[in-house]
Amino acid sequence: MKKIPMFINGEWVHAGSEELLDVMNPSTGEMIAQITNANKAQVDEAVRAARVAFESEEWRKIKAHERGQLLVELAHYIRKHAEEWSLLECRDVGKPLSQARADIEAAARYFEFYGGAADKVMGDTIPIEDGILNAVVLEPVGITVHIVPWNYPIQITARSVAAAIATGNAVIVKSAEDTPLTAHAITEWFADKLPKGIFQHITGLGREVGPYLTSHPDINHITFTGSVPTGIAVMKSVAENVVPVTLELGGKSPNIVFSDANMEQALEGVVRAIIQNAGQTCSAGARLLIEEREKETFIAQLVRKFQALKVGPGEADVDMGPLLNERQYTKISRLLQKAKEDGYVVAGGETLTIEGYEKGYYIQPTILDGVAVNDPLAQEEIFGPVLTVFTFTTVEEAIALANSTDYGLVAGVWSKDIDTAHYVASRVQAGQVFVNNYGAAGGIQMPFGGYKKSGIGREKGFVALRNYTQMKNIAIRYAPPNQ
Repeated sequence: MKKIPMFINGEWVHAGSEELLDVMNPSTGEMIAQITNANKAQVDEAVRAARVAFESEEWRKIKAHERGQLLVELAHYIRKHAEEWSLLECRDVGKPLSQARADIEAAARYFEFYGGAADKVMGDTIPIEDGILNAVVLEPVGITVHIVPWNYPIQITARSVAAAIATGNAVIVKSAEDTPLTAHAITEWFADKLPKGIFQHITGLGREVGPYLTSHPDINHITFTGSVPTGIAVMKSVAENVVPVTLELGGKSPNIVFSDANMEQALEGVVRAIIQNAGQTCSAGARLLIEEREKETFIAQLVRKFQALKVGPGEADVDMGPLLNERQYTKISRLLQKAKEDGYVVAGGETLTIEGYEKGYYIQPTILDGVAVNDPLAQEEIFGPVLTVFTFTTVEEAIALANSTDYGLVAGVWSKDIDTAHYVASRVQAGQVFVNNYGAAGGIQMPFGGYKKSGIGREKGFVALRNYTQMKNIAIRYAPPNQ
């Protein structure tokens, strides 16, 4: 059992026993590590160190391509230790080992991608008039704070940290108290590679550490991934200091299946979209919109696929692992009990006890049918492997159903008709629309973010580099020599 220190101002910060928080393995319900619950003084120290480091000549003298080379070096290191890190992610989050391996590779890709982009963040010139050279330059924003959720800790740490360091910022990571292990592994690598204060890792209860960190007057940008209520709280917190935010919040994403779709592909896509990480995914395909004439056949096949899924501990690498913790387990168990009482459950709906893992947080992947469009089951993010079914008869009805929630993160459209696919994709209110697939293997290069309450701004791809830069216009008047 490991005690994980914080990393502040180039030093490992340990805590006394009264300040430690337990980290549990969701597959077993057993404690696997302890972390420090940071206090306000430690947050202040981290911010002060970040400011000194950011403004230091040492950091300014490190060239963009040198920052990029460092990030690429980290990508190589991650791949070299991929199995070790995959086990960390598997035990920390509970997800199947193959999914953890995919997350580790995605993290390596983020560092590789933004490492290659570091010396390609370029400004522009604007023609004004003779005698004026007008230049637009992009500069780092300063101190960037990265509040990482528990469901994809290494992926989400990597995607924003890599972009922030590539553009020359000082970084403070606040990892989720439930899943800090791979953020700590990244910290160990950075510890002796960067000037002290450029990369720091704070741990602790989000409800205590988070508000103090986000309201700090000397930070320059917040990247937050999490729930809508917490995202709103973050926005209110930073508003006092007029600090920009990038928010990637919740989703209630639809898979829209038309009668002309390749049904086997659609079935596989619908299943993967809701059981990935036990449905604990902001972009989970939580709603199935199926054309009415195909509903009976499609649902019958879908039920068979759900019933064939294997649920178990992450290290067993079955189809689906446990929920994260007792809080998630209790919330979703109660929700499923109510759904059963209301007659909505057509597959699953039960909690599970796995032999040898009786303390793990297991439930069956579940299909609900008959839920009203305005029911909380259809409107609110469940964050579990629960799929809610709706039917439509026309394209316009499908679009209206897809857009009927406050969210707009991802949508899947399944049709062989190119007109239908393009038309629906153009009218669905979602930041990412996938046609005849769902997820596109992580899409490191593809901008990711939501419409409506699914967030503000975009992550991934080149566009995310702008989150961590500020624009300066410089207009220089010149004249002929000797005048």
